[in-house]
Amino acid sequence: MSKPPQLVDDSDAVSGPLNDLGWVNVDPNAPDLVELREYLLANNGIKGLEILSPDQVERAVHIFYRDGFVVVRDVLSDDQLTFIRQGCDEVIREILARDAHRLGNRGSHRYSFGGSSLTGHLVHRPEWAMLIDLPAVTPILTSIFGSANYIARGGGGDFCLPGAMAYQALHTDMGDRREFVPPGSTHSTTFGSFHDPRGKLTYRDLPCPYVCCNFLMVDFTATNGATRQIPGTQYMKDPIPNLDSEPEWMKLSAVCPAPAGSVLIRDVRAWHGGTPNLSDEVRALPNAEYYAPWFHEPMRRSMPYAIYETLSEHAKDVCRFIVADSKAEVETGYRDDIGSINRQTKRK
Repeated sequence: MSKPPQLVDDSDAVSGPLNDLGWVNVDPNAPDLVELREYLLANNGIKGLEILSPDQVERAVHIFYRDGFVVVRDVLSDDQLTFIRQGCDEVIREILARDAHRLGNRGSHRYSFGGSSLTGHLVHRPEWAMLIDLPAVTPILTSIFGSANYIARGGGGDFCLPGAMAYQALHTDMGDRREFVPPGSTHSTTFGSFHDPRGKLTYRDLPCPYVCCNFLMVDFTATNGATRQIPGTQYMKDPIPNLDSEPEWMKLSAVCPAPAGSVLIRDVRAWHGGTPNLSDEVRALPNAEYYAPWFHEPMRRSMPYAIYETLSEHAKDVCRFIVADSKAEVETGYRDDIGSINRQTKRK
């Protein structure tokens, strides 16, 4: 049996242009990648994708409940976009400094921000905390949930580098409660919260319990790894197709073109997945996540009290379950395996 890949440090990741940190061990001019790039340029993207302005709240809610997602442009000011971009740049470099071969934690050249973090989130950073209560987004969230008393879960997101050649399998970000015993353990692990002991309802029968707001740091294009979303799947109980059986139209159902500074507001039950980044730029997508007022799952105290104190009154209210005690210290940093799904992948 071959040894699992090992993480190797990369001191060069902390300097130089960010977009030069991709294409590690991948030839961008390989014939198959050139062919795929040309195919995506000609075919990728949701046809007729409607991108709204922040004042179209009612329309945004309608599309969200119809499709399971909606895109709203201009939700970040120039200064806010610069600020969160700088935060993403710093975190990306810190993660890549631990992964010279770009093994990723969600596939080659593909990373989860939150999955890398010791807390599972990045709301200990002011850039991510800023995203929780944005004037252009909060009215839409309030209308989606039918109340301003929703709950902040945290924030993280993902990024993919040039050279992320593979599609990420379609998936959802939540499920019904289930328990299993990990290999080598005698204790069961629980995932999810919703469970109907009658066996009549699943989490897909509920009104939207969990919203994720992903913020575009760069324009979503046909070739830079835009998220693909499958419209109307938030209530579907059919099995999610794997990559081999996924129809081509789903692989081309990418949320593009869409401009930087936009937000992709998602019902996390809708099927979605990453796409290849065959461009020359890093595609970062930080997020803020929320539960409906009536839905609750265990949440880590991932926000330091000092950060909490800088927030608006509304943000303080929605962050009530993730703020640490004023005397508590939140341990921040990155996991030794940077959150790799393959838990055998360790650092040298």
